[in-house]
Amino acid sequence: MPQAWLSLGANLGRPADQLKDAVRRLKARRDIRVTASSTIIITPPWGKTDQDEFHNMAVAVETDLSPQDLLDACLSIEEAMGRKRNEKWGPRLIDIDLIAYEKLVIDTKGLTLPHPYAHERDFVLRPLREIAPRVADWIEARDRSG
Repeated sequence: MPQAWLSLGANLGRPADQLKDAVRRLKARRDIRVTASSTIIITPPWGKTDQDEFHNMAVAVETDLSPQDLLDACLSIEEAMGRKRNEKWGPRLIDIDLIAYEKLVIDTKGLTLPHPYAHERDFVLRPLREIAPRVADWIEARDRSG
């Protein structure tokens, strides 16, 4: 079964609880199996810095969903949890990003893999390195090689 890695973040409400709720919702799906979860780390905001710190974690999953369908499942969970997309890199109740799916390289209008900013974000790489160090290394090496 294909493996994928997700990055989760939140900085509104009760961020740690929202991350746990998002993982529970992933686990509740029949088409996604959570195989590993990192610890939750607290990091400064990235991109738009005038907001509260973020709680971040990474999750490894196995799924028969296509990469686009997995992304759609993550977006559906965000929406069900009350996520509103008001501003780029702004505060959020929950954010679930698809970081990598196997070692596929995809660049379409709706999906880029590996995630285009993952290599720049310590809040993605630190939790990812905890559960999938080879994936984190691949993302960093891939960015350096173009």
